[in-house]
Amino acid sequence: MSADLAHHSASLLAFLAQHQGWAAPVVFALAFGESLAFVSLLLPATVILLGAGGILGASEIPFWPVWTAAAAGAAAGDWFSYWLGYHYKDAIGRLWPLSRHPDLLPRGHAFFVKWGALGVFLGRFFGPLRSVMPLVAGICAMPAIPFQIANVASAVIWATVVLAPGKVAVGWVL
Repeated sequence: MSADLAHHSASLLAFLAQHQGWAAPVVFALAFGESLAFVSLLLPATVILLGAGGILGASEIPFWPVWTAAAAGAAAGDWFSYWLGYHYKDAIGRLWPLSRHPDLLPRGHAFFVKWGALGVFLGRFFGPLRSVMPLVAGICAMPAIPFQIANVASAVIWATVVLAPGKVAVGWVL
């Protein structure tokens, strides 16, 4: 992580610690950005969300509303990415920043062909695939209901994976 990104991450986490009422909206925005094609290539929100989990454990911020915001943001980001892929098809790969990573869509497509809806589910948990699996599902015109089942199920588990460790770890220390 670059020094600027580390500084911005620390500033955001300090903001959350001081302005706890903003925790759910900020976490929603981070999860949405982390799951949105293009933005997810530029915004490593998972690290910030892990830190937010620690803030949840060290503060009076209720866990479940923030967890709900993380899951909803992740699902919404993937749904919008699916929509972009469905409507813009392969032309989406010519847009920045995907154009700077020409191997991502073909790799995502190969993964999707092999795994289908399970690939959409698994893609949420693997860095670069997270940014392209919903796009590929849309490009391939995956039916919306199987996509949404994989999307929402993976978003719920992902939100737990990124927020719970910090909450639990801080609970052990305190």
